Amino acid sequence: MSLLPLSLLFVFLTSAEAQSSFSKIPDSYKKGVELALQNVNAHEGVQQHFLFFKTIQKSQIEAGFDVTYIYHNFYLKATTCQRGTENADTTTCAFRNDRPLIDCAICYKTYAGEIEAEPKPYVNCVHKPALTEDMQKERMDHCNKMGYSSGSPTLLAVKYP
Repeated sequence: MSLLPLSLLFVFLTSAEAQSSFSKIPDSYKKGVELALQNVNAHEGVQQHFLFFKTIQKSQIEAGFDVTYIYHNFYLKATTCQRGTENADTTTCAFRNDRPLIDCAICYKTYAGEIEAEPKPYVNCVHKPALTEDMQKERMDHCNKMGYSSGSPTLLAVKYP
């Protein structure tokens, strides 16, 4: 059996899994992913269109009165489509395996399911090879402070190992 059909099948299955994993995350997390995608895909240095690839870690705190604090760490992956492609998904834009992943960490406050402007949502996306332990610690510290500054009684995110 030829390897080409087998490798194409793998690419299609991987793309379908990534798209289905995005469709399976709760809407409150999707809104944050969409915010990160807007930031990354609008960046001048980016040439390919990026899409959600997979969740690494997520947590949320229900603060009461329909307020929730959300932390989400996930990967974005480059696609074959050019930056600015409208309505891109993995059925129209296949993932590329020759580019590094982008590791994103975001935290924000929602009220009634919508992202609040204050405190300002924190979006930090870095090419995975450049991400250091210090950067990861800074992300966690920033998100934890966001929760405390708004009177949240508990830590926002799980400690990074």
